[in-house]
Amino acid sequence: MVEGKVVVVTGAGRGIGRAIAMLMAQHGAKVVVNDIGVALDGSGSDATPAQEVANEITAAGGKAVANCDSIAGFDSAAKIVQCALDSYGRIDCVVNNAGILRDVIFHKMTEADWDAVISVMLKGAFNMSRHAADHFRKQESGSFVHMTSTSGLVGAMGQANYSAAKLGLVALSKSIAIDMARFNVRSNCIAPVAWTRMTASIPAKDPAAAKRIAQRQQVTAEHNAPLAVFLASDAAQEVNGQVFAVRKNEIFLMSQSRPLRGIHQADG
Repeated sequence: MVEGKVVVVTGAGRGIGRAIAMLMAQHGAKVVVNDIGVALDGSGSDATPAQEVANEITAAGGKAVANCDSIAGFDSAAKIVQCALDSYGRIDCVVNNAGILRDVIFHKMTEADWDAVISVMLKGAFNMSRHAADHFRKQESGSFVHMTSTSGLVGAMGQANYSAAKLGLVALSKSIAIDMARFNVRSNCIAPVAWTRMTASIPAKDPAAAKRIAQRQQVTAEHNAPLAVFLASDAAQEVNGQVFAVRKNEIFLMSQSRPLRGIHQADG
């Protein structure tokens, strides 16, 4: 579906990002596997996860390079896009998947907890999208796939920073879709469901939560990859500014914010 396209996937060393990178390659894309290999809270760094995924793709007959530059800095994000250009001569899709967690109940959340998550997940997506946009505009083609979350769409306990970043991604995507439609550039969001390193870190607080975790453990990261591949492909050329959710073998088109009811008084 994406034969010959060059795709950058951030946070591609593990979990959903890895699954997307692998399936992109299986469908003919040349992949930049970006991951700085941090812990869930954003600490540390390790080049191994990105390199292992790139090696696995290459061993299977695909084309991939590993990249360990950070999306959180504007200049370092530019290096990720440049890596695609240096390696394969162009860039066709950016999957903004990288993220970290600093979960804490709101009245105990620190400024550092807030800044770290917003810097990686929202500003990082801006950084990547902004640098890719220059090339998409010139070639008059390209697509963005942003991984949002139901935590952003409906809210979540102890995740004010994460939720704000994820809903911010939806607004960013919609605005990119409007601004860049004239250049044949598309921007869409996916809210995934999967049992990953990130979701496994969230404790079960009651029997109902434990039951949900047991169900989620059956949903692997790979279930989210097909929709990302589709949105990067030419088959999705009419799909723009949308928000999808994926849950195992289900795909949902999410509603857009619209007025439900209004009231007015003619005299003010």
